[in-house]
Amino acid sequence: MIRNVLCIGAGYVGGPTMALIADRCPEVNVTVADINTQKIGQWNSDLLPVFEPGLDAVVKRARGRNLFFTELTPQSIAAAELIFICVNTPTKQYGEGAGMAADLQYWEKSARTILAHAKPGTVVVEKSTVPVRTAEAISRILNFERKGPHFQVLSNPEFLAEGSAVRDLEQPDRVLIGSELTEEGLAAARKLGWLYEHWVPKENILYTSVWSSELSKLTANAFLAQRVSSINAISALCEKTNADVTEISRAIGTDARIGPRFLEAGIGFGGSCFRKDILNLAYICGQFGLSEVGNYWMSVVRMNDYQISRFVKEILDRLFNTVADKKLAVFGFSFKPETNDTRDSPAIQVCTRLLQEQARLAISDPRALDNARKDLAGLPGDASSRVAYEPNPYLAAEGAHAIVLLTHWKDYKALDYERIYRSMQKPAFVFDGRNALDHERLFDLGFNVVPIGKSPRLHF
Repeated sequence: MIRNVLCIGAGYVGGPTMALIADRCPEVNVTVADINTQKIGQWNSDLLPVFEPGLDAVVKRARGRNLFFTELTPQSIAAAELIFICVNTPTKQYGEGAGMAADLQYWEKSARTILAHAKPGTVVVEKSTVPVRTAEAISRILNFERKGPHFQVLSNPEFLAEGSAVRDLEQPDRVLIGSELTEEGLAAARKLGWLYEHWVPKENILYTSVWSSELSKLTANAFLAQRVSSINAISALCEKTNADVTEISRAIGTDARIGPRFLEAGIGFGGSCFRKDILNLAYICGQFGLSEVGNYWMSVVRMNDYQISRFVKEILDRLFNTVADKKLAVFGFSFKPETNDTRDSPAIQVCTRLLQEQARLAISDPRALDNARKDLAGLPGDASSRVAYEPNPYLAAEGAHAIVLLTHWKDYKALDYERIYRSMQKPAFVFDGRNALDHERLFDLGFNVVPIGKSPRLHF
């Protein structure tokens, strides 16, 4: 039985995961620690730093009872029997492997902090997405010349989809725990498994080698991203042949061998994982001399970039080859609905390129405007002065030449588009980057509608 759990890192993974563990394991004290005092303050407030449906209720049930958010201290490390590491592992931007390899400096710093203060024999769990065989490197740091009980390093990757993270934690498809295949390693894995058994059926907890667990996470994200890029590639062909990508997705999705998920054409994938993990996977392949394999996975990223470029070019072409000094209402900035996360959101690239074309943007989003301001801060020239951040989509669209829908929040489906049409410049356009709106209805109201992977509906 475990009494004290510590999580280093209070971000999108650490905060929700530990909140759910504390909620379902009331006899276990769970401490979430971070060096970012502002973030810790937010976790202890009524305005959490992470927006996820249902998360507020989970946090409030456990916070102050057996869930604590605090600064990282030697005392909290020393008290822990099991330590999760949920720190950022971004793409490296310097030196060897820049632009592809994972930057593991925060992981190693965490490991060395644990080494300095943790009790011998503490179980260390890598929750962050890391390259395969990272646990081996961390184990060498923790156990170098150690004569007493060794630290056991486990891999327990997260498989959370933002916007449904609480549901994914409550009803996971699987919980993956990788360990050394030794008596000590398997015993450590069972300790971690005991936590999850409080609410996850035992048959859904999979035990593997630590190497297989690490690589499974990268592989899962690569496969999901590949599906997105594949359907987006077909969407480009649909637009040339007058086929309908939605009908194609439905047709192939009914094939049990394929399935319907991740077959919605759009402007491309975003988020903190897909691009980063594919680049990391391709880099690892290159390190092992598997250039053909690496090139295959790199094509998934290139297709995603192409889809974004293609969408921006379509806006330019349809708006009479110029958007200079034209107001465009951008509906949605988060990389997907039901989250305020904008990391690697396609909206960043779309908006940046439109601003380079001298457009004026009115950006609206139910949750992500603060992050949008940060993402578009420091733009060159007068670009920042041509961006307005407007929570009210009706005001964002007022006087606009076009609506550019980038995130398929359900709020946007329920808007009064007759009212919006009356307030816009004519001819008025809707560029639906997520195929989320009622195109026939919009066309009947007078809009020129340009979707993804379908024939446009134009009045001229």
